[in-house]
Amino acid sequence: MPKIKTHKGTAKRIKLTSTGKLMRRRAFGGHFLSKKSKSRKRAINTSATVTGSMARNVRRALGV
Repeated sequence: MPKIKTHKGTAKRIKLTSTGKLMRRRAFGGHFLSKKSKSRKRAINTSATVTGSMARNVRRALGV
């Protein structure tokens, strides 16, 4: 059985916590920030967890 290669694009974007959660950045925080409210920008700035069926695919991509 060959080793599974790590998907480097996924590895750069998603970090694995010590408890095993997958942390990701939120979307819509790159540009056009002047029209967004302060509270919305703060919400965008926090990290989010990858859950559900997407988490299964990400774990496979990371080789976890």
